[in-house]
Amino acid sequence: MAVLLAALATSSQAQRKTQIVESAKPTQVPDGKTIKRKVAIGRFSNETQYAKGVFYDKENDPMGKQALDILSAKLAASGKFLLLERSDLAQLLEEAKKSENGESGLQSIGADYLIIGSITEFGRKNTGKEGVFTSTKMQTVEAGVAIRLVDVSTGLIVYSDEAKGQAQITTRSTLGVGGRADFDATLSDKAISEAIGQLVENIINKCTDKPWRTFFLTYDADAQMIAGGASQGVKEGDTFAVKTRGKKVKNPQSGMMIELPGKQVGTVTVTGTGGDTPETEYSFVEYNGTTPIDASKLNTYYIEEIKK
Repeated sequence: MAVLLAALATSSQAQRKTQIVESAKPTQVPDGKTIKRKVAIGRFSNETQYAKGVFYDKENDPMGKQALDILSAKLAASGKFLLLERSDLAQLLEEAKKSENGESGLQSIGADYLIIGSITEFGRKNTGKEGVFTSTKMQTVEAGVAIRLVDVSTGLIVYSDEAKGQAQITTRSTLGVGGRADFDATLSDKAISEAIGQLVENIINKCTDKPWRTFFLTYDADAQMIAGGASQGVKEGDTFAVKTRGKKVKNPQSGMMIELPGKQVGTVTVTGTGGDTPETEYSFVEYNGTTPIDASKLNTYYIEEIKK
């Protein structure tokens, strides 16, 4: 967990794999029903020196907010996520540092995945070519964006990558007649959007490759309930596997604790849903299995999506 917290605190140390982007590509998403994952975008920082003057405010960096808005819009457009705002992320991470294993702070984020992003490169240049009768002027903006995706349940960084986007505008004139290459502020949006667009598909695939997981809220004679509901795509008649948590062992290669795969003991079928917000939604279920559920040890079970 200390490795994760150090990675979150120093975004400039993210692994970098640069990729030149020529044009935007439509996002491809898997076909079929997918339970929406809850994703919190923790922050999007500006690690460049661009537009950092004497009165620069790190907490209100316009480029960072610009990148965060672009990423949020692209993830929302995929229809695969419920995006959660977490303005208190710094406080939650501080709580995670104080705990023994860091799980309490990360779990309190209330999301399946946490995204940390940063703008690692940004530059603007003007070039031109003068001929006898014609002249050409070009404005070019290049932006580099790094993304890290954290699985909140394990605290591990499951995806880390960087892409570079480019946007430009060209004007030509003949004998002094033609367009002018005035300053175009929208090129910044386009370059950042190009870079983020290359990473969104990988984020979607990484989040949806792993089966959706939730937990029992209560299990007694009055009600059997699990977390998650209608806004995530859970509906009456859905069936999920019930598994016991696997044993935790230490990976001698990385030195980190990992949880072994659990054993399935039965299934639950959704009979109804309720709740007002994604954070408070729940589903009523009926359990079917040969092994009875131990209501005094609900934290030893988890409910998992059955991949087809």
